Amino acid sequence: MKKIKIYTDGACSGNPGPGGWGAVLIYGAHRKEISGGEAQTTNNRMEILGVIRGLELLKEPCEVALYSDSRYVVDAIEKGWAVRWQKNNWMRTKKDPALNADLWEILLALLENHSVTFHWVKGHAGHPENERCDELARAAIHTV
Repeated sequence: MKKIKIYTDGACSGNPGPGGWGAVLIYGAHRKEISGGEAQTTNNRMEILGVIRGLELLKEPCEVALYSDSRYVVDAIEKGWAVRWQKNNWMRTKKDPALNADLWEILLALLENHSVTFHWVKGHAGHPENERCDELARAAIHTV
């Protein structure tokens, strides 16, 4: 399997409000930057969407090291929350629905195609790829 690094970030101006996501994919000497946005969204949706859009670009099963500054995204996958929500018909508890179920459904399906290890990185702490993803996400807000 090809080994890919994907860095992602999401941003929102207001929460909810206009938002953007950014991703940087690195494979050997190759690098691809992508971004996009939505007119009315939340920061958490943009964080998840950055991961989805990065994984969607992969044309074959890959070994992916995915880096995000979103504890929500990293913990939901690494601690098994998203899988549990899915098994519980997208309920976090008996009374509370899981938010962003539509995006979690897509992400969980994408994860079945790849071997993905999630890594949390501290945001706004000088990590070059995380900083670049933040720039892409914030710039994408202004395109919606």
